Amino acid sequence: MDIIDAIILGIIQGLTEFLPVSSSGHLELGKAILGDSSVPEESLLFTVVLHFATALSTIVVFRKDILDIVKGVLKFEWNEDLQFVSKIIVSMIPAVIVGLFFEEQLEQLFGSNILLVGCMLIITAILLFLADKAKNTNKKVSFKNAFIIGISQAIAMLPGISRSGATISTSVLLGNDKTKAARFSFLMVVPLIFGKIAKDIMSGDLTYDSGNFTSLSIGFIAAFVAGLFACTWMIALVKKSKLSYFAIYCIIVGIIAIAFSLLNS
Repeated sequence: MDIIDAIILGIIQGLTEFLPVSSSGHLELGKAILGDSSVPEESLLFTVVLHFATALSTIVVFRKDILDIVKGVLKFEWNEDLQFVSKIIVSMIPAVIVGLFFEEQLEQLFGSNILLVGCMLIITAILLFLADKAKNTNKKVSFKNAFIIGISQAIAMLPGISRSGATISTSVLLGNDKTKAARFSFLMVVPLIFGKIAKDIMSGDLTYDSGNFTSLSIGFIAAFVAGLFACTWMIALVKKSKLSYFAIYCIIVGIIAIAFSLLNS
């Protein structure tokens, strides 16, 4: 993978991890368009590096919130911070179950499956349209809501279903405050990303070639910077109920992906 491809894929990952347009779907589209010829192990390493970059950008954007949560948890009281962490753990259960028991089946759906990506992007668009019409409230995410949002996150493992779009839309449709929904959505994925990275490292499936160091580094930086921008921007957009613009985008890209797949089948 050359430097230009690394920059493009890094920016795609950084933007689409937070914007509700599906990072996994866009990475699949990007690889198909760029003609990614990497062997699976190299491609997996690059994907892991990009996800680590976006997880780190989330921590930077929410550093104050995370620090406050840590301080609250260390008080060892059943306070709002410990409850928030507990809800994050509850939200992780569906994704962990899918990841542990259906990983092989899930991986088979990746690998330039452009038709599936296109169909899932249109489903993402429908969710965004529905969420944009929901009224804003001051309601906080409950434990029951956290589990339901977690189910949405598990479904969003499919390429083309936006994780942020699915989780924020589900949270908003459950009647939760839009800003709180965005905050919960972005923070709930961080433990999963680091858990997946640890699992991939321990599995021994990752292979490293020193010749790819430059591409990996450039991709990491591109994803991190794009992630900082997208995370901050997305919070503002959710507040202003601007998700319908992304719904239109998802429909357009979804139709193009479906057409591209059918024309090349």
